[in-house]
Amino acid sequence: MRIKKGDLVQMITGKDKGKQGKIVRVIPKENKVVVEGLNLVKKHQRPRREGQKGQIVLIPRPVDVSNVMLICPHCKKPTRVAYQGKKPNKVRVCKKCKSVI
Repeated sequence: MRIKKGDLVQMITGKDKGKQGKIVRVIPKENKVVVEGLNLVKKHQRPRREGQKGQIVLIPRPVDVSNVMLICPHCKKPTRVAYQGKKPNKVRVCKKCKSVI
């Protein structure tokens, strides 16, 4: 998986197409990521204690990695990721500006 926790990404499909957010969680087994503030779903919560009210909570749901694109910190554009170097010095590189991500 070429995207890590903390990366800035842009949604390229779905209801949040074009919006940007930070990766909160990566789920490599399912090939999914959770993006902060995107792909929000309403969840109805029941009251837990006596006198407490029920409420509707917005929860970010996982989205497939193929539906997000990494934003290069140097050129500020959505880009694909390449790898350069061998195992100990392997780094991610922006396909557009060729800078290290």
